[in-house]
Amino acid sequence: MTTTHPVPETGHPHVGVTSTFVGMPKFPVAARTELANTTQRRNLAHATGIIRAKRASVVGELDNWEELRRAAEAIKNRTLRHLDHYLVQFEEKATAAGAVVHWARDAEEANRIVVDLVRRTGADEVVKVKSMATQEIELNEALQAAGIDAWETDLAELIVQLGDDWPSHILVPAIHRNRSEVREIFLRRMKEVGRPAPDDLTDDPRRLAEAARLHLREKFLRTKVGISGANFAVADTGSLVVVESEGNGRMCLTLPETLISVVGIEKVLPSWSDLEVFLQVLPRSSTGERENPYTSIWTGVTPGDGPQNVHIVLLDNNRTTVLADEVGRDALRCIRCSACLNVCPVYERAGGHAYGSVYPGPIGAILTPQLRGTGSAVDQSLPYASSLCGACFDACPVRIDIPELLVHLRTRVVDEHRGGLPTAEAAAMKAMAWMFGSHKRLEAAQKAASSSNRLFRRRTTIGSIPGPLAGWSSARDIPVPPAESFRDWWKRERGPRHDRDGEGGR
Repeated sequence: MTTTHPVPETGHPHVGVTSTFVGMPKFPVAARTELANTTQRRNLAHATGIIRAKRASVVGELDNWEELRRAAEAIKNRTLRHLDHYLVQFEEKATAAGAVVHWARDAEEANRIVVDLVRRTGADEVVKVKSMATQEIELNEALQAAGIDAWETDLAELIVQLGDDWPSHILVPAIHRNRSEVREIFLRRMKEVGRPAPDDLTDDPRRLAEAARLHLREKFLRTKVGISGANFAVADTGSLVVVESEGNGRMCLTLPETLISVVGIEKVLPSWSDLEVFLQVLPRSSTGERENPYTSIWTGVTPGDGPQNVHIVLLDNNRTTVLADEVGRDALRCIRCSACLNVCPVYERAGGHAYGSVYPGPIGAILTPQLRGTGSAVDQSLPYASSLCGACFDACPVRIDIPELLVHLRTRVVDEHRGGLPTAEAAAMKAMAWMFGSHKRLEAAQKAASSSNRLFRRRTTIGSIPGPLAGWSSARDIPVPPAESFRDWWKRERGPRHDRDGEGGR
């Protein structure tokens, strides 16, 4: 299925995260365009409002919600500190259970691994579980270029794919579409790629779901290769975990002969017991449910049951670069729940497409510039796509301080625009450090300052200072340097006694 046509309903092209998105305009420009789409704004306000209310209800049932958040934060921080150890442990356990583990440094390598694995099976199509990692590396496009059709099976992802669109939300990618738009997409496109939608299809949600179910069923039953991501990877057992609400994931994970899972290296958890915490905070934060309807956990190969060829691609794609940033690494705690999107006033009005990434909203504003760098206009502008209201931190189940990271990345963007030159403040601090590093240099500077005292006669303050300090001095009274420094006064008043009795001025 080709996914590069313009979209009649919105005018958006379908583009990928690593190559095409970087040509997008800055966030303010893209957001201004999206704000004019009143249908989208109405859909977003309605959908995010419902999700917020559901989340508040199920979170309010727990007396220990804040303790769970802190536990999730602590587990993720411990994992990131020892990520190398847990990844090797995961590989050992998964391999022992019959899986084959591959390591991918970047999107190109990951795509090459997956394409080669599919080709070895002789298949010309795959079914996919909803996966942000595969969208991040543009796997569908790589498969298409290799002559392999990739069928999205999540209902919202199916809508996005058939509509030649791109996701606008982490959890519900088609949140910007209403029922009538979905009906038109199904009627127009399903017949081109498989079982057509019924001619009498209405926009009733049950009828739309039925059309999707019938369309996908034939693909589930005939396709021999499934591709997934993973919500979590458990190091001490080598297990992968996928949580979902529709059952399509269960079909993809159990029916094909070959299963290929593309997993970001930050998805690993140390132990099985750690999973308990995340299976409590994730569904409540994402779908507003106490528990996901479908939680699939698999460990390697089980003879005679499920896929008999299991491959796991551990994806870096600049995650180790993010990990090296002591502040920015907090973004790797993200469990893709989308709670920050649902409370963000900027996202609710601008929508997901304005972010120019498969990771929209507040988490996208801090994660995308770190994964892609800030070389493009859209990536440089993303750290500014926020009012810094802090609602995202309050909602985050792993306590990512998104406002702090946004400010951190804004500083990085400003520094990069400076071309490597230090700020005036940084240069001044470096000069001060040099001066204070030697008592002789400090004494010389103090003598020079004291000598300038007579230039001001009887004045006690200095007026405005020209140059870089003009703004600073316009709001402050700067005292005239004293005629005698404290060091000179000490020598004059206490020096002889110190020499005489060794009291040192006590």
